[in-house]
Amino acid sequence: MEKEKLEKGLIQVYTGNAKGKSTASFGLALRAAGHGFKVVIIQFMKTGSFYGEITSFKRLAPEIEIYSYGKEGFVHRRGVTEEDIALAHKALAHAEKVMLSPDTDILILDEINNALYFQLLTIQEVISLLDKKPEQVEIVLTGRNAPEEILERAHLVTEMKEIKHPFHQGINSRKGIEY
Repeated sequence: MEKEKLEKGLIQVYTGNAKGKSTASFGLALRAAGHGFKVVIIQFMKTGSFYGEITSFKRLAPEIEIYSYGKEGFVHRRGVTEEDIALAHKALAHAEKVMLSPDTDILILDEINNALYFQLLTIQEVISLLDKKPEQVEIVLTGRNAPEEILERAHLVTEMKEIKHPFHQGINSRKGIEY
């Protein structure tokens, strides 16, 4: 019996200044895997077992695969390096390869909007990837600061808006909740 494919893959964007963009895309990954769809997550600007989702999704292979590209720490705190740019391009090349694979149903590009914001990639490079999207592949782009060119191409755009956040009450990021 042939594996079910999406009839039409769309482009989704989760952006905004609040928590929940990656979390929403990971929820979608779990739902899709439950229906037998193959999900590949490419994380830009993240690496290591520091992030709980990396460990969790490795347990869900082969239905969900996760690949992380980035150095430890946050780009905005240490400044962009040539290595950051090279890792972002390596992630983008990997994303194109898996997107064009007949096995991939859903491709999540986690934090790619931030990679664009920090100029690790150009908008032209990401638009070129989207232009090559096969009809039956769903693509999800996450991260703050989604460029207008990406929003225009998307079929669905969700903006996470912060109303209240524990950080403003002196509560730092918590293991298992924010990372």
